[in-house]
Amino acid sequence: MLWPMLAIALGFLGLAVLAVLAVRVFVEVRRLSGQVELASRRIADASADLERAANDLARTGGAVRP
Repeated sequence: MLWPMLAIALGFLGLAVLAVLAVRVFVEVRRLSGQVELASRRIADASADLERAANDLARTGGAVRP
């Protein structure tokens, strides 16, 4: 009777450890997705700035040409 109870307890303990690890993974994935969103937004802003600068430069270059 001792061995089946020990096996059940160890199985429950293993499931508890897996649940804790799953929660930690979930939290880290949420944090990483927030960082990816922030980086994506920064890249989009930089792209828009670069496009605006290229348009201004093209307009200025067109006015300078003879």
